[in-house]
Amino acid sequence: MGSEAVLDQLASLQILNQFLLSFLLLIPLVLVSRTVVAGTRYSPILIIVVFGLAMGYILQASGVSAPGLPEFSLIDLVARATIIALTVSFFVGGQELRKIFGHITVPPDDTVTPCSEEVVLGTGRTQLIFIVRSFFLLVGIEALSRHLLGFDAGPLSSFYTIIAYLGLVLALILIDHKAKLRSKKTYFRSGILEIVILVGVLLGSYGMAMWIQPLIALPQIFFAMIIAAVLGAVFYSWRAGPTIRALLFAGIPVVLAANFMIGGSRIGEAFAMSGMNAVLAYGFFGQMFWMFGGIALLILLGRSNHVRNVAPGMAGALSHSGLTGACTAGDLGSSAAQRAPIMINIPFFGHIFVFSILAMSASSGALLLWPSLLLMAGGVLLTLWSLRSLSRAGGVDAQEVKGLMQFSFGWQICAVFGGFVLLHAVGMPLHFSAMAVSSGLSHFGLFAATQGGMFGAEASLLIPFIFSMPFLVHPLVFFMFGRAMDNDGAMPRLVVYLLALIGLGGMVAGVIIW
Repeated sequence: MGSEAVLDQLASLQILNQFLLSFLLLIPLVLVSRTVVAGTRYSPILIIVVFGLAMGYILQASGVSAPGLPEFSLIDLVARATIIALTVSFFVGGQELRKIFGHITVPPDDTVTPCSEEVVLGTGRTQLIFIVRSFFLLVGIEALSRHLLGFDAGPLSSFYTIIAYLGLVLALILIDHKAKLRSKKTYFRSGILEIVILVGVLLGSYGMAMWIQPLIALPQIFFAMIIAAVLGAVFYSWRAGPTIRALLFAGIPVVLAANFMIGGSRIGEAFAMSGMNAVLAYGFFGQMFWMFGGIALLILLGRSNHVRNVAPGMAGALSHSGLTGACTAGDLGSSAAQRAPIMINIPFFGHIFVFSILAMSASSGALLLWPSLLLMAGGVLLTLWSLRSLSRAGGVDAQEVKGLMQFSFGWQICAVFGGFVLLHAVGMPLHFSAMAVSSGLSHFGLFAATQGGMFGAEASLLIPFIFSMPFLVHPLVFFMFGRAMDNDGAMPRLVVYLLALIGLGGMVAGVIIW
């Protein structure tokens, strides 16, 4: 046997090692985060940040891997599957919007009753299956879509077919046999159909993005949102199968774990770059200001100081990845879990303005100032209108949801364009501004667009680290929400106001640093 044939065989075996290593690095990271917060009201995403950054830094510092973890290509594949996890949230959000606006009542979903037997501290049997299944779904769907789209760049390009096969086959058989299923056959078939639809959404959204690219470079995630939300509105009575349930519960935590590991491996590289301190300062303190400043407005003017309003409202208003994951996983209560997909969808309809202006700005190399200022003013007016609506809701569910939808849209426009205008005014380059604003909001849409290359290759490589660093504020974020859960859902007012002021001061200091 020739040397080339031996090398080919070794390369083929290496992909199995990638599967095993990636699985052993990511899944225990998610599980240990759930163990640490077991018995508390805090979200495991808080711990995923710390352990993910630490793991990435250790892998790089110990010489196991270079910055960016190029030796762990499958982790990068999972990290770039953000759009898959979000598409599921968009679909569920579309369902909820149709029910609200159509005044439709759907009978309770009794398709599956999860097995609550605790197999790992803080994680039930069915939850463990969902976490493991999410890993294989993300790997399989992402690899299959790349293969069908003909992507041939990167070290895994020759193995997309086998990765897709292994990921999807393993995902299909991972159904908890101890969970009570109303119909095993229907449940299994719905899982297969959901995979097919997810792949179809990815292909369709990519095709739309490529078709309109000569006119305006809108990212794929924008079209994925539209398609998924429309499908959810049409099939509002669809009972979620194992694919949607797994990705809704664990898709975002697994994607974040992968991104934090890659981000942690670039800590030394990022700090060595000129101007990065200002980007990190804006991201860190912007996280405090836009989050707690928004909560302060909800409390002061909206008279809405309860987790059922504050958590989904801020998750939608910032397209906030950490809070979105905590809400959809049920960490902040059933009301927040039900409302979060709605609030996530609403501001994404405003992304036709966000991404169109930013795409044109990226093409010209500088922010389009006047459209940004006009949108920022519109966002301020809509935010004030929403707070008026919330203050008059009187605890009525439909009125609260309506006011939160308005707030999510308005505050999102304020935060995105307010950040870009501020950083443009002090002369920060657009690709640095994109990283700063994305991390300052933990904004999933901007993150996915930046990661996809909308603002250049340098920003695409650095965004996992820049995006992950402000997550170190999340001990404060989830501590506050945990205290609220222990206090019958009410946020501590004075602490919220103080954190908002600290965030504002830090943002100003970051601008001065630049």
